[in-house]
Amino acid sequence: MKIGFIGDIIGKPGRKALAYHLPLVRKELGLVFVIANGENVSHGFGTTIKCAEELFSAGVDVITGGNHTWDKKEIIAYLREESRVLRPHNYPEGVVGKGLGVYEVEGVKLAVLNLMGHFAMPYVDNAFLCAKREVERLKHEGINHIIIDFHAEATSEKRGMFWLLHGKASAVLGTHTHVGTDDLEIAEGTFGVSDVGATGCMDGIIGMERSAPIERFLTGMPSRLEVPDSCRTVFQMMVMELDEVGRCIEAYKLKAIDRQAPQKSLEAFRY
Repeated sequence: MKIGFIGDIIGKPGRKALAYHLPLVRKELGLVFVIANGENVSHGFGTTIKCAEELFSAGVDVITGGNHTWDKKEIIAYLREESRVLRPHNYPEGVVGKGLGVYEVEGVKLAVLNLMGHFAMPYVDNAFLCAKREVERLKHEGINHIIIDFHAEATSEKRGMFWLLHGKASAVLGTHTHVGTDDLEIAEGTFGVSDVGATGCMDGIIGMERSAPIERFLTGMPSRLEVPDSCRTVFQMMVMELDEVGRCIEAYKLKAIDRQAPQKSLEAFRY
């Protein structure tokens, strides 16, 4: 079973890059399921129903979220109805939506769990206790194919989650910081990476036009972040192959600049 995972998609440039590359990559590699983080997909902040449908049309099967999930208020009603759109599962009880979905893929149950970290993030329940509890419950129910999007600022949290769940989940993939890391590894059948890296503008600052953040750094004064109208784009995706019992046996990163053919840029180290 080959699965694709795309990190934070930023605004229109990210959506356009995904719409161009994903259908080609999905067909060429025979991907049976694709997960994408969409919390920045609408103008860089949150997502709308229209943007979510655009991702689905391009070949995304499930959209995960993070701290910007709530930025576009129309998504709240959508979260009640659409099982393919997740928000972090460790928001307190009573928050609309869900962060865990189980989907039928080629006759196998595949679980996608969306979690959010703690450092520099909104208040949520303990991500590590939540992950441990849910993974144990899924395994007890006979669900062994488990993919986790851990949306967190600190690489230490993301590394901690990987080592907590190694040998139990199929993959723990970090999102949120927009800058990809090179620590791809497979330990006891679990793939981990601290950050997948964003899909969107690559010549700005974390996908945004660069003058506003530079002004912030120079003066300390607030300024509005905007997604550039035109820019070089980067498409980044993790590709994972899972065996019949949910163990990751191969994982690597695909990367494409503008409309160049995607290239394998990093391969997971296996213990």
